[in-house]
Amino acid sequence: MASKVIYTVVAAVGIAAASGAAWWYQHKPRSEPAVEGQASAPAAGARGPARPPAVEAATVQLMRLVDDTQAVGSLRSRQGVVLRPEVSGRVARLHFSDGQRVRKGQLLVQLDDRLPQAQLQQSQAELSIAQANHRRNQELVAQNFISQRSVDESGAALQVAQAKVALAQATVARLRLVAPFDGVAGIRSVNVGDYLKDGADIVNIEDMEALYVDFRLPERFQTRIKPGQQADVAVDALPGRPFQALIQAVDPLVDANARSVGVRGCIDNRALQLRPGMFARVTAVFGVREDARVVPEEAIVPQGGRQYVIKLVEGPDQDSLATRRVEVRLGLRMPGRVEVLLGLEPGDRVVTAGQQRVQRDDTVVRVVELGRPGAAASAPAGSPAPRASAPAGTPASPASAAGGTALAAATAARAPAGPNPCAIERRPA
Repeated sequence: MASKVIYTVVAAVGIAAASGAAWWYQHKPRSEPAVEGQASAPAAGARGPARPPAVEAATVQLMRLVDDTQAVGSLRSRQGVVLRPEVSGRVARLHFSDGQRVRKGQLLVQLDDRLPQAQLQQSQAELSIAQANHRRNQELVAQNFISQRSVDESGAALQVAQAKVALAQATVARLRLVAPFDGVAGIRSVNVGDYLKDGADIVNIEDMEALYVDFRLPERFQTRIKPGQQADVAVDALPGRPFQALIQAVDPLVDANARSVGVRGCIDNRALQLRPGMFARVTAVFGVREDARVVPEEAIVPQGGRQYVIKLVEGPDQDSLATRRVEVRLGLRMPGRVEVLLGLEPGDRVVTAGQQRVQRDDTVVRVVELGRPGAAASAPAGSPAPRASAPAGTPASPASAAGGTALAAATAARAPAGPNPCAIERRPA
């Protein structure tokens, strides 16, 4: 029993000694330097004053911005019909060729009308007899040789004969198929001698001087798109050839399934470059701002639901630059650039790279101009040289401008003179 007590006391003393040694090792005072003069000497390799952080900057520019949206649509004729006969008959003559331009009222197809023509001649003969009888009765009643009743009967017979002639003429006219408007005939599907049932397809007629482009926009644009606005149209079949469309009408009904509104534009196609049925890419233009202030997208710093930029201002020294965080309100966006509606002025410089190195306002920074000669010295070794790209809206080179002028002149030369077929008619209220 005494040995167990001794073992317990020895273990407790050992644990206490170990704990005290550990505490002393952790809190022992540091040794003083051997030589007193070494305490005030700077450490070997200590650096001088820290250099200002490096950032990249860009200048607020004035550019021409177009407020627009893109959609897809289809081209269709301003007027287009499929010529069909109203009555059955055999094709006697064709007065047009495939792809021929036709005029309104031009005879295109003549069905066999020998029997209706004979009925018309018979009706005309009966009309001549009825007219003669009515004139004779009018002369006799004036001499009191017949009663007024005979004159009335002859007058009614004359009206019946006139109606028969009109009916026969209408029957003959239904066998003559004429062009309902000016246009271009398609490829016919009948030949001379074919017997056609009423309603059979003969040929399509398309008015191609003006083409409609039908497209749909999301319902949020229904208050911004209006008749008279412009739209840019591009077709895959004619790459590199832009066309202008004039908005003609906006559908008052919003599609409940797609939540979109239908829009119809008109394209002047007197040069006959476009055809109905083509696929079109439409850019509806809502407005144009000539002097919009734009900055690179990299300059925008979102924070707490707001948008900020770091603006460069004059620093404490004459040649130094300092930073200042400025809240901005953004407008339109384009690839790589964004419009600033409020907060910046033209010519202001903003930080586009290195914002994480700026923690507070009035931080002195140095600007690294990567786009200028000699910037390679500031860039890290081995990094590729940046490619200079002209901002959107930069005037084109003389060669490209000359090419565009030549294309515009050639297009204008092909377009016939005359009023624009897409002009909107202003009807009085």
